[in-house]
Amino acid sequence: MSVAAERLLTEYEYLDQERRAEGKSEFYRGQIYAMSGASRAHNLITVNLGREFSQKLKGRPCEVYAGDMKVKVNPTGLYTYPDVVVVCGEPQFDDQQSDVLLNPKIIIEVLSPSTEAYDRGDKFGHYRRLASLSDYVLVAQNRCRIEHFSRQADGRWLLIEINDPQADFTLDSIGCTLALAEIYERVVFEDEP
Repeated sequence: MSVAAERLLTEYEYLDQERRAEGKSEFYRGQIYAMSGASRAHNLITVNLGREFSQKLKGRPCEVYAGDMKVKVNPTGLYTYPDVVVVCGEPQFDDQQSDVLLNPKIIIEVLSPSTEAYDRGDKFGHYRRLASLSDYVLVAQNRCRIEHFSRQADGRWLLIEINDPQADFTLDSIGCTLALAEIYERVVFEDEP
């Protein structure tokens, strides 16, 4: 007995469907991947990051998007929803809808148990193909830890890990420093009372 082949969608069909959908989905090679909801800690961290970036970048030619801005990795065809995206200079969009960003400068993913391996591996592999991307930041939600990958002049990626709740981390590419205490404000880790 043969199994019917699943019909693959075009990018146009995905975008048309996604723009009418109540939930969010990522897209790659004709297939749609539904995104699940986020935990309280995940949401707090995302909002805190958006707030901190917005304050630090006020009056500068940068825009901050938290949660709902799609990013298209043109070289690979991946459409995704990073938790926080920063674009500096003129944002470039896929079409007139202005809801699919092509030139992110910084992408931040808040790690979830169900997506951590993907965020560290295949998804980062896609993101590294974005010529505009200078920084990729992974933020743990179950403990105080930030992993900051920054693209070096020779194209290699440098990792700096910060896990001191009183520390800051700096994104040299945009001249911005954020305090971990602000990023993790009101977040209670599992091993805390």
